[in-house]
Amino acid sequence: MTQGTVPDRPAAIVVERASRWYGNVVAVNDMTFEVGPGVTGLLGPNGAGKTTLLHMAAGLLAPSAGSVRVDGQRAWRNPGIYRQVGLVPERESVYAFLTGREFALANAVMHRLPDPDAAAARAISLVDLEESADRRIGTYSKGMRQRIKMAAALVHDPPVLILDEPFNGMDPRQRLHMFELLRQMADEGRTVLLSSHILEEVERIAESVLVIYAGRLAASGDFRSIRRLMTDRPHVFFVRSSDDRRLASTLLAEPSVFGIELDLKGLLVRTSDFGQFTRRMPQVARAAGISLLELAPTDESLESVFGYLVGR
Repeated sequence: MTQGTVPDRPAAIVVERASRWYGNVVAVNDMTFEVGPGVTGLLGPNGAGKTTLLHMAAGLLAPSAGSVRVDGQRAWRNPGIYRQVGLVPERESVYAFLTGREFALANAVMHRLPDPDAAAARAISLVDLEESADRRIGTYSKGMRQRIKMAAALVHDPPVLILDEPFNGMDPRQRLHMFELLRQMADEGRTVLLSSHILEEVERIAESVLVIYAGRLAASGDFRSIRRLMTDRPHVFFVRSSDDRRLASTLLAEPSVFGIELDLKGLLVRTSDFGQFTRRMPQVARAAGISLLELAPTDESLESVFGYLVGR
């Protein structure tokens, strides 16, 4: 179970044994989890099934098997849940000929809000886009288009936010503003489910995490626990020094090292403790009078991290 910071409220999104396939391709495979109030990160490499899963949660896709419910209601073919959900899709979903204000206003009108102009103005203010609200979206940068999509998702003040790679194209200042906005909404008891393939983004904002890889749920729970699983796995480093052979002999005495391969290019060092090895490596080399020329992990891609978690 994955829940956020307000444990006394029930889960807003409940996925039970949900799968989605396209012909012979399985995009989501037998997933079960719950997402409650707070910020939950959906983490996985590109192609892992994140977008398919979010589209099912938003009611845009039917599960091929299992069920997806939002606030106790079936998500698929249930327009009523759109009053509860704000969606920011990854794909471009804005009209270049509209101004930002017109786009937010159109969404407010479609939700039949009693004062659509005020709702649009409030949403634009929340995403810090007031100065550019009356420019055409076609003139916006990628980050600005992401923010006007966020304004459209917030215009009806939904209790559930589903965000697919929401920070793409934003500059550091814009990202910080969006992090603060989402944390504030989580503190108000809203449910925020956001996807990213960037570990550091999720680490900055999410209390809980769902890790998916190749359509499967690899891990779920408190972010710090999952982060520890990712860090405390076997790692392989490439090392090049002024005396590779002597360095290899010295490293074999280190408790965190369980294998070394020596070739003409350098050393491949296998370690069971990323942190301890990176701290000890300069100390060991210096004590032996050896100069380090290169030290780099060879397996830090997200695919290797998630593949390890699935294997666990």
